[in-house]
Amino acid sequence: MKFLWTTIEVTDLAASKAFYQEVVGLSVAREFSGEGTHIVFLGSGDTLVELIATDDEPARSAGDGISLGFAVEDLDAKIAFLAEQGIAVAEGPFAPNPSIRFFFIRDPDNVRIQFVEERP
Repeated sequence: MKFLWTTIEVTDLAASKAFYQEVVGLSVAREFSGEGTHIVFLGSGDTLVELIATDDEPARSAGDGISLGFAVEDLDAKIAFLAEQGIAVAEGPFAPNPSIRFFFIRDPDNVRIQFVEERP
């Protein structure tokens, strides 16, 4: 079985699209609209992030038990970049063992976003 995407219902598609492009670093794979629903897929490779905004329905909360993890080359550089953007680290950084460090921020709809640096 192949994992395809994670769907996030968003309240402001433009703000969320900009966040995932500019902060996370994902590119738009495809986007389309129809019958009051607007969808943007971001990422490359096998697994994507799908953002959905619906004209007549408010977005549902993704829940605090869910996070999306993204690999970074340099965790300290990512923290500095986020500080320049005015984005606060919500949790961490953590180093549960010598081979991994990570921290969390929140996206525009309060979804936990994890940035992870893996060390050899």
